[in-house]
Amino acid sequence: MVERKQMVFIIMGVSGTGKSTIGKLLSLKLNIPFFDGDDFHPEANIKKMASGKPLDDEDRYDWLVALNQLAQEHKSRGAVIACSALKSSYREILKNDMGSSLKFVYLEGSFELVKSRLEKRKAHFMPIDLLKSQFETLEPPTDAIKVSIALSPEKIVEFITNPAES
Repeated sequence: MVERKQMVFIIMGVSGTGKSTIGKLLSLKLNIPFFDGDDFHPEANIKKMASGKPLDDEDRYDWLVALNQLAQEHKSRGAVIACSALKSSYREILKNDMGSSLKFVYLEGSFELVKSRLEKRKAHFMPIDLLKSQFETLEPPTDAIKVSIALSPEKIVEFITNPAES
């Protein structure tokens, strides 16, 4: 098994699944850096989403390339990156030149559960109206650690770090 600290984990799922929360907790547990993919969006993407318009593949391309470069920079030390990675084609960009050093963690939840979480959030640029488009865009991964967001954040991190024991 690859030493967990030498892995780059992409915490993925639609907005509101807890990518940042889980990513930060996993980063602390493994003592590797955490990066929120949202921080790497160009200003134009943030403005587009804030105005209620979903990003298209062209909008996302440079952002995904930047996150892949970030992953490559941390390949030998490990890192946790929160990124929606909704489509298989997006995940292919993120995996570029990463080999077995990259692992996706898919945070699964129903539309109703995620919507209820988003309704409680403050100060986030993703309007709830875009959640439907995210679920429509989502191509669930087949090669990821899949974990339900119905679990507590601590249980989710435990599952990620010890999937065989959970």
